[in-house]
Amino acid sequence: MKQIHLAAQLPSVQHTVIWSDPAAGSQIAFDSFARLARTAERGKFDFFFLSEGLRLREHKGRVLDLDVAGRPEALTVLSALSAVTTRLGLAATVNSTFNEPYDVARRVATLDHLSGGRAAWNVVTSYDAFTGENFRRGGFLDEADRYTRAAEFLHTARELWDSWRPGDFRPDAATGAFIRPGAGRFAHRGQHFDISGRFSTPSGPQGHPVIIQAGDSPEGREFAAADADVIFSRHSDLAAGQAAYRDVKARLAKYGRSPEDLKIIPSVSYVLGDTPEEAAERAEEVARAQVSPQTALMLMEAAWGRDLSGYDPDGPLPDVDPVPENVVTKGHNLYRSRGREETVRHWRKTAEERGLSIRELIVEVTARPTFVGTPRQVADAMNAFVQNDAADGFVFSPNVVPGGLDELVDRVVPLLQEMGVHRADYTGPTLRDHLGLKPARRHFEETP
Repeated sequence: MKQIHLAAQLPSVQHTVIWSDPAAGSQIAFDSFARLARTAERGKFDFFFLSEGLRLREHKGRVLDLDVAGRPEALTVLSALSAVTTRLGLAATVNSTFNEPYDVARRVATLDHLSGGRAAWNVVTSYDAFTGENFRRGGFLDEADRYTRAAEFLHTARELWDSWRPGDFRPDAATGAFIRPGAGRFAHRGQHFDISGRFSTPSGPQGHPVIIQAGDSPEGREFAAADADVIFSRHSDLAAGQAAYRDVKARLAKYGRSPEDLKIIPSVSYVLGDTPEEAAERAEEVARAQVSPQTALMLMEAAWGRDLSGYDPDGPLPDVDPVPENVVTKGHNLYRSRGREETVRHWRKTAEERGLSIRELIVEVTARPTFVGTPRQVADAMNAFVQNDAADGFVFSPNVVPGGLDELVDRVVPLLQEMGVHRADYTGPTLRDHLGLKPARRHFEETP
């Protein structure tokens, strides 16, 4: 039977984090990160993942105070976590639009060294000038160019990692030579980057850190098929997951890769109960806590492009037309101007057919795919997804930080281990070992 790969995410700036829950702790204190990571390691998870936000979201000209805001920089947190974990992989989102290859390659290689080969980089892009205002280049990059820059960014980083080869360290006290003369030398000339010099950080234990891609667009899937080791997806039912799985895996052959070379891991959550009825009741409570009346109106306004504060969140959808060209929520990629009219039409049709209020509809359309049931039901459902080729595993986002992963590790993971579909212990030291990936393909150029 296929093994289930498990990962954990400390949720990013979004309404799914119930920061108002009495059980919630600090969203910034290191203890919160450490507890969640240690719980994941106790469950023999493959890796712990931190996402990134480069700007605080704004709504109607003000910082969106419904968000969790002010998170520390991810690679810095993971470097600290490398000292309090021993086997757990450590993955960070780092943006390829508003960073430079030399700096990112050096920081990720450093994490790989500090952790003994447990680093991963989630390569993402950013399209909007709003985020770009925080950076020198601003919003210069056309949306059509974001994946071409990301692909060249990653290729350049790999050239930098490959500029150090095995055997480049040659400490010889007699001659005074410490490294091979050409170690770290690189030169790259491309559409987006023209750099040359000497890379200061030897490649880490993995050679190349694990590369993750998050995005379900055709461009994102193609990028993952060409260059990624893991792709995050988001599909709520078995049939949709199977269709996406087939599509992504079928893209690998033209890049000389096999289906095992790319792991497809949907982002999910979970709610447990001692009975199915209790689990369903808890799931409804979680959904209503995630989508408060204020959150429901905010997300409705983002789609409509206009102020809807006069509407009752527990009443029918607005009877006014949307204003697609008007952007009231910035930094939120859920509803961009393109396609918002179609979104509104679909929402109205869904609400009419099912008799949903504003809040009920928002709960429906924004919910993260969630396993709901008894521990046995959740374990069986997870296994069904993987054995039927709808996923290779899951990245779990708990609803409450930092204790939201405890029930999964204590009550579901032991069942998966009994079923023989999740490891009883780690069998190797690196994240590539955990994921069952081949060693990184490295292309060394001879230099004098």
